[in-house]
Amino acid sequence: MIESINSLEIQELAFAYPDGNQALFGVNLTVKRGERVALLGPNGAGKTTLILHLNGILSSGHGKVFVAGKLVDNTDKAALKQIRSKVGIVFQDPDDQLFMPTVGQDVAFGPYNMGLRDAELAKVVDDSLALVGMLDYKDRPPHHLSFGQRRRVAVATVLAMKPEILVLDEPSSNLDPASRRELAQILRSLDITMIMVTHDLPYANELCERSLILSGGVIAADGATTDLLKDTALLNKHRLEMPVGFSL
Repeated sequence: MIESINSLEIQELAFAYPDGNQALFGVNLTVKRGERVALLGPNGAGKTTLILHLNGILSSGHGKVFVAGKLVDNTDKAALKQIRSKVGIVFQDPDDQLFMPTVGQDVAFGPYNMGLRDAELAKVVDDSLALVGMLDYKDRPPHHLSFGQRRRVAVATVLAMKPEILVLDEPSSNLDPASRRELAQILRSLDITMIMVTHDLPYANELCERSLILSGGVIAADGATTDLLKDTALLNKHRLEMPVGFSL
C-alpha cells in the first residue's frame, strides 16, 4: 500500500447541530504532508466545527474525512484511537490540557496511555519538551509557569504523540510580544503538517504560506496567504481586518 502524500482529505463534509444550526455545507479540502495552512474566518464561520471533525470529536452523517489516508470512522473505536493520536489539537487555553502535578507528567500522559514505558517514554518526554524549549521545566508544576510557557508545554503534550497534523486554535492569543515571537520560532522549526485557526492575520502570514477563509460553513477562498491578505475587499466581505498600520 502506497502511503498517502496528503495529511488531510475532506470530501463534501456537511454538519448540523441537534438544534438545527447548519455549521458546514459540503466542505472539500486537501492538505499535503508538510503544508502549513491558516484557517481564517469570522466567529461562527464553522472553523471549530471543522477541526473537531479531524479526530472524530464530532462526526457527520454526510461526507468523509481522511487523515494520512485513513478514514475517520467513529464506529471503529480501535481505528479512532489511532486517528486521535495522529491529529493533535492545541486548544486556545492551555489549562484545558494541563492537569498533572508536573510538566513532565503532563507530556507523558498521552504516550503512556498509548503503551510507552520506562526509557522509551522518558525519551519522548524529553525530546518533546526540548522542541519547545521547556526541558528545564520538566519537574515544575504547570500552574507555576507563565501563560506563554504553559502554551508551549501544551504544544509539547501534543508533539509527544508524534501526530500527523498539528492543529493550533488561536495560538497567539493572550501572548505578550516576546512570547508570541518565541512561539512563532518554535512553530517554524517543527517538521509537521500544521493547521492554524486564527484571527491574527499577521501571525498567519508569518507562519503559513497557504490560507483558507471559511465563512458561512463553506470555503470562500483558498490561496497564498499574502495574496488573500492583500485583498481588502475579500477581507471586508468576511469580517476580517488587518491591524492598523500593518502592511505586507
